[in-house]
Amino acid sequence: MTSRRGLATGIAGVAGLALSLLALPVTPASAAPAHPSADPLATAIAAADRAAAGAVGLRTSSAESLHRVSTTLGDAGLYYNSYERTYDGLRVVGGDAVIVSDGTGRVRGTDSAEGAAITVGTKPAVDAARAASVARGQLPTVSTVSKSDLVVLWGAQPKLAYEVVVKGRTAKAPSNLHVFVDAATGKVLDQRDDVKAESPAMSGANAAAPAAAGNGNSYYVGQVSIDTTGSGSSYSMRDPNRSGISCGREGGSVFTKSSDNWGNGSGTDLETGCVDTLYSVQTEWNMLKDWLGRNGIDGNGRGFPASVGLSDVNAYWDGSSTHFGHSQDNQRQATSMDVVGHEFGHGIFQNTPGGAGSGNENGGLNESTGDIFGALTEFYANNPVDKPDFTVGEGVNLVGNGPIRYMYNPGQIGDPNCYSSSIPNTEVHSAAGPQNHWFYLLAEGSSPSDGQPSSPTCNNSSVTGVGIQKAGKIFYNGLLHKTSSWNHKAARKATLQAAVDLFPGSCTEFNATKAAWDAVSVGAVSGEATCTGNPPAGNDFSVALSPTTATVQPGESVKSTVTTKITNGNAQSVKLTASGLPSGATATFDPATVQSGATATVTIATSASTPKGTSKITITATGANATHTSDFTLTVGSGTPPGCGGVAAWDANTFYGPGDVVSYHSHKWTSTWYSVGAEPGAPGSWAVWTDNGAC
Repeated sequence: MTSRRGLATGIAGVAGLALSLLALPVTPASAAPAHPSADPLATAIAAADRAAAGAVGLRTSSAESLHRVSTTLGDAGLYYNSYERTYDGLRVVGGDAVIVSDGTGRVRGTDSAEGAAITVGTKPAVDAARAASVARGQLPTVSTVSKSDLVVLWGAQPKLAYEVVVKGRTAKAPSNLHVFVDAATGKVLDQRDDVKAESPAMSGANAAAPAAAGNGNSYYVGQVSIDTTGSGSSYSMRDPNRSGISCGREGGSVFTKSSDNWGNGSGTDLETGCVDTLYSVQTEWNMLKDWLGRNGIDGNGRGFPASVGLSDVNAYWDGSSTHFGHSQDNQRQATSMDVVGHEFGHGIFQNTPGGAGSGNENGGLNESTGDIFGALTEFYANNPVDKPDFTVGEGVNLVGNGPIRYMYNPGQIGDPNCYSSSIPNTEVHSAAGPQNHWFYLLAEGSSPSDGQPSSPTCNNSSVTGVGIQKAGKIFYNGLLHKTSSWNHKAARKATLQAAVDLFPGSCTEFNATKAAWDAVSVGAVSGEATCTGNPPAGNDFSVALSPTTATVQPGESVKSTVTTKITNGNAQSVKLTASGLPSGATATFDPATVQSGATATVTIATSASTPKGTSKITITATGANATHTSDFTLTVGSGTPPGCGGVAAWDANTFYGPGDVVSYHSHKWTSTWYSVGAEPGAPGSWAVWTDNGAC
């Protein structure tokens, strides 16, 4: 699985560059803003731009300029402003910086890729045509070669270089290869491929249209609703609400048909593969909004298209779209929720400050980012068929050996659990191990009590987790500090700062973040944040639910009272959200925002398609100075879903043999092998049951 960084973001050409907190003047959080404004975004941008123009610490010479390319709103009211560098008008690849500001005009911090002072001349000795020829020779099969763009490649020894993008194939996979050719000697200085593939060792603008709620018969997650476009007798697998999201056949167009019923539940059917893909990316989009406050995959309300039917045992992100192949036995599309979440996770990594970067350590963090977003998507969905976990690709079973990565114990398949000096030279998918391990420890701890597996630590310590939603917030807000020279030390420093910013009244989250990094052998960094645990202005509150449990039948709803109380200081605005809802269920708050000390009512409504089972729903109360949660346990129905069409319902305790017929989730299934407890339609049961369609 892969990611690409756009041409605008640049990469660090020399390994070992570190993110640093520079000596840029930072306004203390307690200081009054110089120019208060009713528009916090404009105020934050203006403060960052003033800092970029005047901060000598972010520039190494008077010939350099910083130009803002994006602003992303994180949590805690902070804005992350990403800047690119130019030198005598030339783009500096790897010269990016981030300035953090708030809506009152304070500059809260800076991060920059480090490099030596730029003293290179700007007249090339090698012409553009020769650079293009050298770049073309880096791929065995070439379809297109871009024009040669003169740039400065920053690092320990800045160089004048040409950047040439060569599109084609390696011996094993597609490639969009960025080649950096020395403008003085014609030698290749660096390469970076936009294509991030899951299995590198394996071969192989529209007018507005009406929105529709399509009926999806998926392979991995059962019967689901997907957002499609169309009406009457014309529908397409193009998302009407999430710009850029669509799904179609590899090398072809978006799927269309005369009805809004999609897929047949088969692992070999491409339309079914698109049902899984759309459901997964739409769920990921919702998770980004509800849990992390991010607007779309690119952070600006846009996503990217997907295609299924890639003729490879693989899945990849090419910088502007996702592509999904199949398992080695060709029985399943590689479109499970964690794989889809991973590939679009590369798009998130690319579209945060610093872009995709280069080098194996940065690449490992990129791959780990995909795994983390895949896990966050699964836990947000809380789908009863594809239950959330911390393994990657277990449902796809890509090459017949089960999961391709284990986040709780990467070493289970030979990937490193712990950071070491060898990581910068480790293959990128394997190099995902330390950060995956860190995230699991932060979310679940070393000895979870919720049924998740225990996890070893590199220093024999015991770590207590903070829950996956808090872990996701810390990880994502740390990612907003990213520069092109991103590495594990920089990630530690950034996530510790994020924990302080996100949870100002508590050191619990900070301590867990620090302990998890220590537990994977990523040690202390100079200038990293510390925690005092003093809440700003002494403002805090509590949140509670009444009742905290309920049992309903599919299609019914239940209400609970959300009570907030001021526990310290003054009242603050509190936004209420819900996560962990079962498929087909919704949560509505009345009102959705309260002042601490007030109450609200949450109505949890199920649909006729909501599967039976028990779910833990988390109600999150997000205030200006603190965030708290309370859990609600919802049980929908009880027992095994009833049979249909006169066929006996499947029973988890019954022994079945070849030829036995059962009904389950409104479908008729024929047994092809001997089993007890193998759930029809579950990812691991494809060899046991054949779906004979609806009954």
